[in-house]
Amino acid sequence: MTSNGASAITRSLTFDDAVEEVRAGTDSRSAAKDLYEQLTEDERLWLLSGDLEFWDGMRSFALDGYNLVPYRMGAVERLGIPGIRFVDGPRGSVVGRSTAFPVSMARGATWDVDLEERIGVAIGEELREQGGNYFGGVCINLPRHPAWGRSQETYSDQPIVLGELGSALTRGIQRHAMACMKHFALNSMENARFSVDVRVDEPTMHEVYLPHFKQVAESGVASVMSCYNSINGEWGGQNDYTLTTVLREDWGFDGAVITDFIWGFRDSAAALVAGLDVEAPFRQQHGAHLRDALTEGRADWSHVERAGLRILGMQLRHHVSREHEEPRNTVVSAEHVALAREAAARSMVLLKNDAPPAAAAPTLPLDPTSLGTLAVVGRLADVANTGDHGSSDVRAPYVVTALEGLRTALPHSEVFTTDPALGPDAAARVAQSADTAVVVVGYTAADEGEFLDGSVVFQDDLARLYPEPADESQRASRDAVKTALSGGQSMVGGETAGGDRRDLHLLEEDVAMIRAVAAANPRTVVAVVSAGAVLMEEWIDEVPAVALSWYAGMEGGNGLADVLLGAQNPSGRLPYPIPASAEHLPPLDIDATEITYDRWYGQRLLQRDGVEALFPLGHGLSYTEWEIDELGSVEVLPSGTEARAAVTVRNRGDRPGHHVVQVYGTRGDGDRAGERELLGFTVVEVQAGDSARAEITLDLTAVGRWDAATRTVVVPAGPLTIEAGAHWGDPAARSIELAL
Repeated sequence: MTSNGASAITRSLTFDDAVEEVRAGTDSRSAAKDLYEQLTEDERLWLLSGDLEFWDGMRSFALDGYNLVPYRMGAVERLGIPGIRFVDGPRGSVVGRSTAFPVSMARGATWDVDLEERIGVAIGEELREQGGNYFGGVCINLPRHPAWGRSQETYSDQPIVLGELGSALTRGIQRHAMACMKHFALNSMENARFSVDVRVDEPTMHEVYLPHFKQVAESGVASVMSCYNSINGEWGGQNDYTLTTVLREDWGFDGAVITDFIWGFRDSAAALVAGLDVEAPFRQQHGAHLRDALTEGRADWSHVERAGLRILGMQLRHHVSREHEEPRNTVVSAEHVALAREAAARSMVLLKNDAPPAAAAPTLPLDPTSLGTLAVVGRLADVANTGDHGSSDVRAPYVVTALEGLRTALPHSEVFTTDPALGPDAAARVAQSADTAVVVVGYTAADEGEFLDGSVVFQDDLARLYPEPADESQRASRDAVKTALSGGQSMVGGETAGGDRRDLHLLEEDVAMIRAVAAANPRTVVAVVSAGAVLMEEWIDEVPAVALSWYAGMEGGNGLADVLLGAQNPSGRLPYPIPASAEHLPPLDIDATEITYDRWYGQRLLQRDGVEALFPLGHGLSYTEWEIDELGSVEVLPSGTEARAAVTVRNRGDRPGHHVVQVYGTRGDGDRAGERELLGFTVVEVQAGDSARAEITLDLTAVGRWDAATRTVVVPAGPLTIEAGAHWGDPAARSIELAL
């Protein structure tokens, strides 16, 4: 914003001056106050919204594309205040033609904190080089039900995994940009996200659905994005309990809170008073209504100042702490491409690896030196499939498909395929003559993902949030948006697709393909592309080998080839359980306007109901044999909420690899006696025949209880069984009894 108005005080202070003062030791809040006092009233209000007028911004969404350039919010050119320059994620930098990494759920399957931090650094470099300073992609919502369409954007259904990997991504990003965690909170329904009220009691909220947000907030994340959904009767963008009581008062968070885009609150004054700082990404309700609300007394200028100081303080701290050198030539650099391939390979989860009939050795890995012919078939064998086409879609310059990756890796083998449109019989004929067959099936953006049908954009309750066009140009933009979206085109991705899944099984044509190929070739490997759990009970027993290959990014095909051919020892582990039946899932109506979130989902629900998972939380096979040699003494740290465990891991096989050590705790008394909860994890790399020792920090609040008096989760005294193993309920786990 430029302004002809007089500054509020006579002292001259620019943003760069304030940065230098903070760098020299001045408190960022004090420097923000000095800078804020330079602003006119118009400029103070300008901080609280996007810079682009609403209908011009909507036209850019609908006609040009989403986040082609950073969205600027609250820039004041007169004082050099850069404002927020928003770039979405988390697959990579959405701006430009950037490196597409595997989706977050795939990266969650690596359980690797160091790897995720490296990915954060890479994304931060690319978005900063392309003009961004703010990353809206630290998505850590807990997917209560695997049908959630955007589960690909988060890491796991375990708070500890969400918190650890979200913190790691934040650390990496914030070397170059302000990181924003989202969507705060209880956001895990896609189709109903603009209308659903999530009901949850306070203990469940703090014990299950908020611990990971708390961890990432305490790790130093710069910003928070509120959610669309309502929480206990109030919209997330104007919810005083979540935005002020929890975030500010309980956790001491001092960064800026922005809305989710366009439909982030329903009342401008109520949002500001409740603790919302920035309406994103355009000049919308605040621009149209906030000054009147201040005049009428429904909000106060002190609320404007509170928000302005948070916004300015966040930017000052970032400019002081970010790396000094500007990134150069990082976008889709060779280093980042190699990292994308590494992440893809490390994410692959080998679910099953039996020996084919009449064979002694497991089906995988395939031996590239002796493999004469390979059939690669299935609906997704040669489809560029990196995830949905919503706000997280990265426009990678290329995508390696499964077929391309395997052909490149097998220059001396014949790799056959067939057009999926020819059906399962044609695929079976190709597979029958091959040494091995790989069937690639699963989901695409048509089946799951972010969804915003154009018809939703102009439904009455949402259209009321739009300002009236101020002139003929804006009226033309509004009409162009209506025309563009009249056919149901997605508002954010330009395609009609996505949403929550109504059925967690594969499509019928995929199952028919698997069965036909498996009947024709006993050495059949199935690669399943998805983000959330896929029910497999109707076909899993008909094939010897199954890998969960995810939406694995632009290098996904190469990563899959690395695993199937043994160049990479599979080390991915399930970040959630896969149930054996849809009957073992929590209830869900994806069109509900009200829903209750309780503790009973995922592995905890399966344990309560006494049913076995098809594959439990943390499951994943390897080409080597892992063993926990020793679980040493477990030391409770002075805080009483953490402990430290020492574990020795041995690789008894003939291949090096990475192993995910998972530590679980089971209470021995109380009303939750017998419930096994994840307390901590680590990844160790061990050479063949060697062993390694690792120290793991355990979060004991995972077995804690909410205490309303202290407004914290406390760890009750009593016996606790600690188990270190390869997955939930591992019969080979080492255990030790601990008295709390």
